[in-house]
Amino acid sequence: MASSLSTEQSTTSGIQDILANNRQWVATKNAEDPEFFKRLADGQKPRYLFIGCSDSRVPASGITGTGPGEMFVHRNIANMVVHADMNLLSVLQYAVEVLGVQDIMVVGHYGCGGVAAAANNKQYGLIDNWLVNIRDVVRLHETELLRITDEKQRLRRLVELNVIEQVQNLAKTNIIQNARRGENPPRLHGLVYDIADGVLKDLQVDNTGNFSNMAHIYSTEAPPVADAGSAPEPPTEEEDSSSYEGPQHDPGQE
Repeated sequence: MASSLSTEQSTTSGIQDILANNRQWVATKNAEDPEFFKRLADGQKPRYLFIGCSDSRVPASGITGTGPGEMFVHRNIANMVVHADMNLLSVLQYAVEVLGVQDIMVVGHYGCGGVAAAANNKQYGLIDNWLVNIRDVVRLHETELLRITDEKQRLRRLVELNVIEQVQNLAKTNIIQNARRGENPPRLHGLVYDIADGVLKDLQVDNTGNFSNMAHIYSTEAPPVADAGSAPEPPTEEEDSSSYEGPQHDPGQE
């Protein structure tokens, strides 16, 4: 019995405050609204999708004043939208196509350690592969960044540029493109949180206008859905053939 009690105490060591805070939160919510948890258990219909940084100083619900059930949340290092990230894409598709969120926010923050790490030439291990995506932002905006002589201001601008590029990356996904062909597509926003004063800044990202300039590169269309039970149409002769005509000279004459 003593051994069992000791084991239980060791497994909860370090999180007693978390458990106590939870019980207090439950009691407070029940006192304010006895039906609160019952409504939450019935399902969720959040208006927002928050894509933010994992930094512990940037609590998604806290800085936005939203409560349980109001915001779907995805977080990673430096609030990135990477097209090979199945986690992010799964969250995005579920939020858009199932939950029907109305607003999607990419939220960066000044003083981001991921952005600062990407701005120098040091190696940090596995995370370097993730930071390459931020270094791509540096490459795209190198001229503007080099004009900023103050290092702190340059990093702050890089935080903003990174958010802008991640909003553009959202617009490039087939999930957002397909949603924009519907009646009520989600709006995309780029925000930056200043830890020093707690204020959120709207970067006013024009993702629609900017994306239209790149539509000839990134825009895609979903194939028509075949009727249930019908066999797929065979490819046409043009579709079945390659447009590559091979080398335009005879290698044997070289």
